[in-house]
Amino acid sequence: MSPLIEITDPKIFDPSVVLIDVRGGANAHDRYLQGHLPNAIFASLDDDLAAHPADAAFGGRHPLPALADFAATLQRWGVTPDSHIVVYDDKNAAMGGARLWWMLRSIGHDNVQVLNGGLKTAQDEGVELSTDEYQPKPAASVYPVAAAYKNTVDIEEVKQAARADSRVVIDVREGVRYLGHTEPLDLVAGHIPGAINLFYSNSLSPEGRYLTAEALKTLYDDTIGDVKPGDVIVHCGSGVTACHTLLGMEYAGIVGPRLYVGSWSEWSRRDLPIATEANGL
Repeated sequence: MSPLIEITDPKIFDPSVVLIDVRGGANAHDRYLQGHLPNAIFASLDDDLAAHPADAAFGGRHPLPALADFAATLQRWGVTPDSHIVVYDDKNAAMGGARLWWMLRSIGHDNVQVLNGGLKTAQDEGVELSTDEYQPKPAASVYPVAAAYKNTVDIEEVKQAARADSRVVIDVREGVRYLGHTEPLDLVAGHIPGAINLFYSNSLSPEGRYLTAEALKTLYDDTIGDVKPGDVIVHCGSGVTACHTLLGMEYAGIVGPRLYVGSWSEWSRRDLPIATEANGL
């Protein structure tokens, strides 16, 4: 199954599909109520797809929720292991849509797709939006989850990987943040020494849709070279936008790169080496 689905695919509006609208930020629910796809469940990036960290130095600003909590959330949404799930957000899959896709894949739920182009592509196609709160019927039992999320790495592995010629650490934040010119969200500007920069939006067309699979493969191959997919680590500021790139990689046929969930928000708070354009690290 392709990780992406087009708005023209009638399966999106099949009553058997679990359609989930992911929003982030303080006014996330208000934006959902201003317009969402019919029968789309509201999901909060900050409350449903992340834990609330006591200290972002250990796990970052958006640590993964405990698996028991995520399983209970899936039950509340009516999700079972047999569910076909379609997710989207209002930021071209960069602020929650791909994160939920990645989380589901990480627990072994493969029947999930992300709407290519997100809410905007639906609006561009003239889909009539709903302003009603959709209330799903909860599943009869809690979603069965494994003991841990798959395909993650911790800060210790990132330290080693960033120094290894046989591995690649990719930072998908905007170049000015990577170079240390500015940092609007975390305490210190810069990047992990040894990490390379590939801004996530390079994977998007001017219309906000993913490039073709062929174009994405060229983009990512130019970045990772001969490194095996399983030796590629992707991160961002807090482990959300990185999932946008991981989804793009899978769409391009590059399966196996892993997520550093803590990302820059964790690394930059741990008194570790920091590279910037100015210091040349």
